[in-house]
Amino acid sequence: MKPHTFLIAGLLSLLIGCATVPTGDIEVTTETDPKVNLQGYKTYAWVGTAQLLNDPMGQWEPGKVDLDSELRFLIDRELRGKKLTQTTNQPDLLVGFVAGVDMSVLGIKKDPESRMMVLKNTPKGALVVLLIDSNTLYPVWVGSAVANVNQERSTEEMQKRLDYAVRSMFSEFAKE
Repeated sequence: MKPHTFLIAGLLSLLIGCATVPTGDIEVTTETDPKVNLQGYKTYAWVGTAQLLNDPMGQWEPGKVDLDSELRFLIDRELRGKKLTQTTNQPDLLVGFVAGVDMSVLGIKKDPESRMMVLKNTPKGALVVLLIDSNTLYPVWVGSAVANVNQERSTEEMQKRLDYAVRSMFSEFAKE
């Protein structure tokens, strides 16, 4: 198993969702270049992926999912649903993503016993999808999702949360 697969597995654990899987912690945002008509793009090609892991205490235990493949599948599905075709010959768009897990994030939470605000470890994961104009090499659309990392999630829950995040990102594609 590739090292980045562990990171992607972590990402799945924090990003996927459906009606029976909690998704309330998943924050999705998108941004489109206001000068660009996304409906004018017809083809795309993959330019790469990157995975980042900040786990200084060695706490992360990945699920049994190849996150790189899973994310590519989900993003391909959404792009095809937007009538874009994958090509290797002069694509209109270049597609890439960055996935990351930071196990050392601290957040302020209320201690239930003392009712005081305290610092607690709140691991986070993020996914950023970039669509880049192949002629200008500038991003024309960016989608991002941030969520809590929960290592007790099953592989199925992780996949559903990731599906939710990617589907949510692309739900506003070409409407903006």
